[in-house]
Formats: sequence, C-alpha cells, structure tokens
Amino acid sequence: MPAPQVGSQFASRYVSVGGLGTHYLEAGSGPALLLIHGGGAGADSWGNWKDCIPRYAPRFRVIAVDMVGFGRSDKPNPAEFSYSQADRNTHIIAFIEQLALRPVNIIGNSMGGATALGVAMRRPDLIRRMVLMGAAGLAVDNPDPAARQALAFDFTKEGMRKLMRALAGPSYPIDESLLEYRFALASDPAAKAALAAMRGGKLTYPEEEVARVKVPTLVVGGKLDRIAVLARTYRFLELLENSWGFVLPHCGHWVMMEAPEQFVLMTSDFFLSDAFDVAS
Repeated sequence: MPAPQVGSQFASRYVSVGGLGTHYLEAGSGPALLLIHGGGAGADSWGNWKDCIPRYAPRFRVIAVDMVGFGRSDKPNPAEFSYSQADRNTHIIAFIEQLALRPVNIIGNSMGGATALGVAMRRPDLIRRMVLMGAAGLAVDNPDPAARQALAFDFTKEGMRKLMRALAGPSYPIDESLLEYRFALASDPAAKAALAAMRGGKLTYPEEEVARVKVPTLVVGGKLDRIAVLARTYRFLELLENSWGFVLPHCGHWVMMEAPEQFVLMTSDFFLSDAFDVAS
C-alpha cells in the first residue's frame, strides 16, 4: 500500500477507539474540524481531503479520520463486525470523545455525510456546526444507471477508473497517481471483505428523524453530482430547520476535490462567522 504524503503538512496518527485501531491525519491549530470521507472503494482520509487539509490548517485543528473498514483503520472480520451505518456512527462518536474534540465542527461527504448526520441525531452535544456535502442519509434515489453500475466496482483498475469518472464532474481530470493509490487500498483482502459487507447496507434515516436535527448545517452539492443528486440536497434543506445551501457549478460528487479553494472558503466562513448563529 503506498504511503500518504505526510510530513510538514499532515501528521499521521493512530488511536484505539472501542478496540478498533483508527488512523487519522492531523494538521493545524484552532477550533477542531473533523473531516469524514465517503464510502467509495479505495476512499480514505488522504485521498479525499489532501487538497483541503493544508487550506484549513491555518485556522483549524484539522482531523481527517479513516472510517472503520477504510484506509489504515482496522478492517475487522465481517463475521464479527456488521459494518452497518449504526456501527459507523458509534465509532465516530467514540472517536470524537476519545480525542476530546467536543464540540467539533464536522464535514461529511457521501457515506461520511450519513455518518456526520448520524452523530448529530444521536449526540448533538458533540457537534458545533455541520457540513453535509453530497451526503447520503435520505432515500432520494439516483436515477443514473451508468453511475450506479460504476459504484458497484469490480475490483479491476478499469473499474476504479469508471468509479472515479462517475464520482467526479466531467471537467475533472482523473489523477493517475490517485487512481493507483485508491486501487491499492481497495485491493487489500481485508478492505475487499469490508466493502463486500457494506454493499447493500442501509445509508438512510427516516425523514422525521432527520427533521429533528437542530445542529446548524450547511448543505453543499455539486450541480452535476450523479450520486447525491440535487433533489437530495434540496430535500435536506427542506427537512433541516437550521440549514443553509450552496451548490457549485461544474462539480460532481467530489466538490472538496474538484473545487477545494471554493469549498474551503465557504465552509470556513460557515464555521467561523457569527452570522450563522441560530437562536437556541
């Protein structure tokens, strides 16, 4: 497995969380900001957030975690661990408490968005403000059959290329080194078993439970997202009382990778400005 490019920009750290070895990247100082990657094959903290972390670091203590089953975090045997969304929520809740991040600003992409939302639903006391970017969590289906097929991923290098092409907007150039990196992560036997266990798992919550979340939330979407379609972004805005929305043109599911400068700028303002305070 190729090593992430850590050093002056990122520190690579490990912590045991509920008996699970959990890897994370850390940089900067200031208010705590937790970044949670998506659930596509080969996803991890470095591949998803490497262009955002150095941009956040001057103003935040940035922590980008590998969810259980991904990256360098533990990948327990599916016979002993269910890899359910509830398991991911429990793991991240324990991670926040273990690192004493409360109250934390949190950003979740895709499956990471469903996880951030799950934390907000179960433990709103742990979160100060939340960004949902191309988030899972609602049963608003993607109608694009080609994108659905690419998400299935067949564990070939060409399959990884199709997956990345489906996740990114059409103008985003596929980085061959990132493709190789993600393919190496996804090819690990334990990662394969974990991904197989996750397939078909439920990533949604009842709308009435989502509507009870009061954490101030910025809902971000890519206008060309073929996975978390705009209808889902709009539905989050309808359900979440204390929510704002931002849609970026020319972007797909990977807004943080396709437009990192814009994404960091608008989310930093959301986290730091008193203008986004809501009445309690």
